[in-house]
Amino acid sequence: MSPTLYLWTKTLHIVMVTSWFAGLFYLPRIYVNLAQVSPATSRAEYDRLVGMSRRLYRFMLPLATLATATGLLLFLGFGIGMGSGWMHVKLCCVVLLIGYHHGCGRLLQKFAEERSTRSERWFRVFNEAPVILLLIVVAMVVMKPF
Repeated sequence: MSPTLYLWTKTLHIVMVTSWFAGLFYLPRIYVNLAQVSPATSRAEYDRLVGMSRRLYRFMLPLATLATATGLLLFLGFGIGMGSGWMHVKLCCVVLLIGYHHGCGRLLQKFAEERSTRSERWFRVFNEAPVILLLIVVAMVVMKPF
């Protein structure tokens, strides 16, 4: 494939990943706020936060899909990192991030059904997972340690 196509694919991948991560960072923060609000005492605020979460999750899904698709194109179409240990670590982190994204959707469903039993503190810790995974991914891509 052409070098120009490679560079455009890489550019789109970086933009999609960055945009997806904006959602992965913000959605659990909304969950912290939802965990602080009781639907019985503050129905309007609870419903507003659930609505915000739904819209953000719907916005994140195509970004995650495009980030994954462009990443797969770089990996399979251009052979980037094939057989490299750093790529295996990165791909494991990507699988965990996709699972995290799915988990955010399940948590949203529980909030929408008013069945969430997690504490505000739990959501604060949960909110840190994508930061740690992003750090590992970026370190693998930049340093290619093995």
